Amino acid sequence: MPPAFKLVALESIDSTNVYAKQLADEGTQDNTLVWSKQQSSGRGRRGREWVSNPGNVYLSLISRPGCSFLEASNLSFLTSLVVCDAIEAVGGPYAPKIQCKWPNDVLVEDKKVAGILLECAATIDPVAKTPDWVVIGVGINVSHYPEDTEYPATALGDIYTVEAMVTAFAEQFQIWLDRWREFGFSVVRSAWMQRAKGIGGPITARLPDETIEGIFKGLGQDGALILETEGKERHITAADVFFPQKG
Repeated sequence: MPPAFKLVALESIDSTNVYAKQLADEGTQDNTLVWSKQQSSGRGRRGREWVSNPGNVYLSLISRPGCSFLEASNLSFLTSLVVCDAIEAVGGPYAPKIQCKWPNDVLVEDKKVAGILLECAATIDPVAKTPDWVVIGVGINVSHYPEDTEYPATALGDIYTVEAMVTAFAEQFQIWLDRWREFGFSVVRSAWMQRAKGIGGPITARLPDETIEGIFKGLGQDGALILETEGKERHITAADVFFPQKG
């Protein structure tokens, strides 16, 4: 574990994100990493249930980035790269086959192996534009995965261990955080697009009130998905993304 990190290791918790937010509000230090072997009430994006039995990585990192809310959203893409590099650092057969799926998933052999959920401190001050803290929730399928998901999932397998992945995550996060602080989002955006699945090809974006099909053109400077449809570009900031099935 890097020296700047504080590890809070738990056997079980309702949700690492919920607990991490409590610690953040109490003033715990930057880069506090809450890791639990299992969760009883885990959740993913849009409040979806997240099955969290022992054998996978369940962690939440408390970050105090000292930036605007918009800039803090960069941490989602940064964390995707952290997970990719952590998988490669630990090794195993999947290293050359890791991709990022917009907005915050990691794929191995076209199947979801990790997901990321960001939550920021709210503010009642209309002038304030800097969150006091950001909690970055991460789940990585190591030994098992859900089989009834809309997007196919997978797990890393026996070559990997939860402990090795947690350590590698912290180490790679420090590396990417330093890069982001020195060079800004451009270095994160460039690296993310090199790993992105589906750029230049057809994609379906499911929004709350419509479903759009088009060509995935890339990532905007603000992290939006750029979708070309009917000769025009649309910048999408929130959606579920799907790719054409093979065969």
